[in-house]
Amino acid sequence: MEDYRLGEQETRFANLIWDNAPINSAELVKLAAGVMRWKKSTTYTMLRRLCERKIFKNENAAVTVLMSRDEFYGGQSRKYVGDTFGGSLPRFITSFIGGGRLSERQADELVRLINEHKEGCRNG
Repeated sequence: MEDYRLGEQETRFANLIWDNAPINSAELVKLAAGVMRWKKSTTYTMLRRLCERKIFKNENAAVTVLMSRDEFYGGQSRKYVGDTFGGSLPRFITSFIGGGRLSERQADELVRLINEHKEGCRNG
């Protein structure tokens, strides 16, 4: 299973890449220097770490996305539900709502999503 944990600086840097990809690695160094105040070596070290985790690819000085932001955060969410709620989405939703109320729109959206993703259902 993929490791979906990123530290604070890794998260900031990953978001910088997702916001600007595809990007030339030299341009990424300049961007990281301006936004994060990083030296070239820090940028390349962090980029190498994220590439080893198969989130991005740096080939021929071009940094590209291997795992989209949505894919990454979706995996992070699934891991959290698995680790914290034994994989039970209903337990997670109950905890998330925490005695609060859903609006009619929120309830309708949840029902729509559930129906779209039920096992055995075919859409289209």
